[in-house]
Amino acid sequence: MNPPGWPARLADGPVAVRPLRMRDGPAWVDVRRRNGDWLAPWEATPPGMTGIRVGWAQRQTLGVYSQMLRGLRRAARSGSALPFATVYGGALVGQITVSTIVRGAFNSGHVGYWVDQGHAGRGITPTALALVVDHCFGPAGLHRLEANVRPENAASRRVLEKLGFREEGMHRRYLAIDGQYRDHVGYALTTEDVPEGLLHRWHATRSVERRP
Repeated sequence: MNPPGWPARLADGPVAVRPLRMRDGPAWVDVRRRNGDWLAPWEATPPGMTGIRVGWAQRQTLGVYSQMLRGLRRAARSGSALPFATVYGGALVGQITVSTIVRGAFNSGHVGYWVDQGHAGRGITPTALALVVDHCFGPAGLHRLEANVRPENAASRRVLEKLGFREEGMHRRYLAIDGQYRDHVGYALTTEDVPEGLLHRWHATRSVERRP
């Protein structure tokens, strides 16, 4: 039996999220290799592993993708993750993963995401994230989602703030990145925060922004 809310394909216009597939490997490798400078400063690494940008391309391979996908599929089957590809116009442009899902009284998970720099600024990630949040608060049955980002990651923070994620505080030396434990700002959203649905809120926000 599949866990609640998985698998799933969600779409809003040209933006969609769906389970990653083995045949996505070449596209994933291409996007990741082209985006080393854009993504590397925010990638988690084991403590003591410095120089994350050195050898970036060597770590974005079909073998690495296959290993990652197998792990994500195991986590999805166990109900501890919801790993999505972000797709725009049918092309893979990023990922959104809800991980460390804990049920019971906590009923929460952590969300992380990245997008191809060439597609940044088009509203793709906020739309995809809104789709995933509504799915998590609906069919997946979660109550709370958290996102933790480095204070310097202005682009990622803008995504969360546009969608109304609540800033809850600073986590000191929270996660190892580029060989050192880095501070992260914690954001969160609960079902009570978006009774109208996050995608609906996002569309309303964009309509107001577009008014002359």
